[in-house]
Amino acid sequence: MASAETVVAETLSPAGPSSTLPSCTYDEDFKRFLLPAIYTVVFVVGLPLNFTVILRIWRSRKSPTRNKIYMLNLAVADFLYDCSLPLLIINYASNDYWPFGEVACKLVRFQFYSNLHGSIFFLTCISFQRYLGICHPLATWHKRGGCRLAWVVCACVWGSVALLCFPTLQFAATGVQRNRTVCYDLSTPERSDEYYPYGIALTCLGFLVPFLVVVVCCALMAQVLCRQGDSGPGRAGHDKRVKAARMIIIVVLVFAVSFLPFHVTKTLYLLVRTLSQAPCQVRNFFSVVYKSTRPFASMNSVLDPILFHFTQAKVRRSTHSLFLKITSTVRKSSNTG
Repeated sequence: MASAETVVAETLSPAGPSSTLPSCTYDEDFKRFLLPAIYTVVFVVGLPLNFTVILRIWRSRKSPTRNKIYMLNLAVADFLYDCSLPLLIINYASNDYWPFGEVACKLVRFQFYSNLHGSIFFLTCISFQRYLGICHPLATWHKRGGCRLAWVVCACVWGSVALLCFPTLQFAATGVQRNRTVCYDLSTPERSDEYYPYGIALTCLGFLVPFLVVVVCCALMAQVLCRQGDSGPGRAGHDKRVKAARMIIIVVLVFAVSFLPFHVTKTLYLLVRTLSQAPCQVRNFFSVVYKSTRPFASMNSVLDPILFHFTQAKVRRSTHSLFLKITSTVRKSSNTG
């Protein structure tokens, strides 16, 4: 999510009020073209995809599973984020002008980070759930509680995300840059030092810890799947291994494309933003790198429905039959024409 930090003018440094950061003008013209284009694609593709996932899971609510419950909450988080994109598209297409007011600015920034970290946590839940099924298939301790426990876990995730991201409502704010109102993504320049410890804590608790859990789960699952090979019990065992392998690939892809570049560049940008001795060229470089990777954090709302599609056999079969019907109709119409 792009920041409106076009100019950093004499923000306070760690040394105290008398020490100021150099006044820098950031070269951010690329945001006017890159961000609206990517956000528009994510909105047009992600909104209907996540709505379809929600609808499909809701229709199968009479036969719920823990995995479906986690996927439902993941789709809701992505859907809510997609709903906020029109405001950002208008904002960046208007060269960073924010006409929607202070409250909307805070809510949009909070919605972005809460749904971003909500997606990370629910992907972690899905990975851990699959890990238990693959690496501990005969154990009964993790099956106690069933779907009710899954709903409790989802409630805890939403509560944890709300607590983690609540300070965003305080730090995000509107300001005036070059005679126009802007909506700051992280904080106002004057609060850079104050935001830094919170930003690092949010990255560690909201990304690094879940990321390590996902890496360990995927590595252990891959080890078990490779050891089993084709020695599993018949067709059911083969299908289970294929389904798990697909999930590992897609989850790793989501983290590699969306989450990892965003958090690495954000951490570096936060660090540089607090260094009083950093020259303007260095500040501008890390600003451009960070703000160029941020739009890809929104790509998870497109990649997550793909995870649902490739891990649900019924969904794949219904999609395939629908595709065959469409192609058959097109062929018939072309032949009659």
